[in-house]
Amino acid sequence: MQIPKWSEKFRKDLMVKNYSESSIGNYVSQIRSFLSFFDGKFTEPSKINENAIKDYLLSSECVNSQRHRHSAIKLFYRTTCHSPMKFRYIQYARKEKKLPIVLSVDEIQRMFDVCENKKHKVILALLYSCSLRVSELINLKWTDIDRSRMIINIVQAKGRKDRQVGLNDKLIELLTDYWHEYHSIIYVLNGQGDHAQYSERSVGEVVKQLASKAGINNKRVYTHLMRHTSATHLVENGTDINLVQKLLGHSNVKTTNIYLHISHNHISKIQSPLSQIRL
Repeated sequence: MQIPKWSEKFRKDLMVKNYSESSIGNYVSQIRSFLSFFDGKFTEPSKINENAIKDYLLSSECVNSQRHRHSAIKLFYRTTCHSPMKFRYIQYARKEKKLPIVLSVDEIQRMFDVCENKKHKVILALLYSCSLRVSELINLKWTDIDRSRMIINIVQAKGRKDRQVGLNDKLIELLTDYWHEYHSIIYVLNGQGDHAQYSERSVGEVVKQLASKAGINNKRVYTHLMRHTSATHLVENGTDINLVQKLLGHSNVKTTNIYLHISHNHISKIQSPLSQIRL
């Protein structure tokens, strides 16, 4: 099957199309797994038939995994194998419509209350205040922070898009105290060494440990949940949904509308039919 050859060819095609490094890594990893699954059964990707591809997609653990596989393999056949018709009759699985269970303001406050490490507090504050993705957080540089305009520039985020988020006085004070203690040089969150980045895994561990210390045991707390929570609280505080869309970097406001469904302010105003009944 010559998996290394096809993987490298796919990587170069994605680089020419100016995909981000993280996207390229994810897509290439998916293709390696796909080709490895059929290694010894087919001699080259073009020989893998439609039914075999469907069987591979259906072997996914969940619908989201199936959709990720589908996207990567379809892109591979279109850009690298030059066979766009391979997926002519292979449809995307319907997306699961699951609403994230977000944290309350009180639970966020408890996480800050139990946080004693300055770097960990900066992680929590940036995730919650700026609705950042974890990749945006670890790639954040000191030069991206513009105190004169009170904004943070999020450079080349998902989809190679730049955007800006707000910077407030509390966050400036926290970042200043943090810098005096850690003296990170390039990246706000330094890893091992002056020029090294903090890892996504380390951020995840920080968030999980703070949630545990805060006694939040009835919800699964993970890094991206902080982004969901931040956006939901913005909506609950009356921020216009179109502005929330810009802050999050969503291409379509339909993606942002999920936070209207999560917001308890909207749900709690719905009058129950039980209110008309004498109990």
